[in-house]
Amino acid sequence: MKFDKNSLLLYAVTDRSWLGGRTLLEDVEQAVLGGVTFVQLREKDLPYEAFCQEARTIGAFCRTHRIPFVINDNVEVALATQADGVHVGQHDQTAQEVRRLIGPDKILGVSAQTVEQALLAEAQGADYLGVGSVFPTSTKLDADAVSLETLRAICEAVRIPVVAIGGITQSNTPRLAGSGIAGIAVVSAIFAQPDIQRAAKELRTVTEQVL
Repeated sequence: MKFDKNSLLLYAVTDRSWLGGRTLLEDVEQAVLGGVTFVQLREKDLPYEAFCQEARTIGAFCRTHRIPFVINDNVEVALATQADGVHVGQHDQTAQEVRRLIGPDKILGVSAQTVEQALLAEAQGADYLGVGSVFPTSTKLDADAVSLETLRAICEAVRIPVVAIGGITQSNTPRLAGSGIAGIAVVSAIFAQPDIQRAAKELRTVTEQVL
């Protein structure tokens, strides 16, 4: 799928913590119906075959709805399941190594917390950056805090689009206005909510107003 920065508007990162008897596909379906524009499959504990099966199932759904679909951290799974790309952190393989493995046409997202990290990721072939944690988050307890000033500085320093991530909710999204971001990435603000479709719809409305 051709990468378009507009697809980063409402970026959903999956988390199976809140499934409560539903399948992850069902939750992703509700999120997309609510207005999610990009999906990242994040699995830290699934065995390889189960991870691949999940990726194929959710990836097929996303393709049907023309939603970019990437895998968190696992290049092997991304390639095996023909996902649209991969997102890697600062403690994973370098962006340059990942770009070499996935080729020029796959989407490559890279996490960054500083201007230096952002510029390096851009130089090494990243298509977009995930910057955070912009607010305190319970989803990733080891996430480093990134000030709104640093977020703005990163957006000004790079030519590729930036997505803010970390502790973002419907109520604090307006604080990101004027930062230069292309969108927001969320986990619990969608997947931990009792009505996922409604949560995604309301969050998309707020994000469109802010950006």
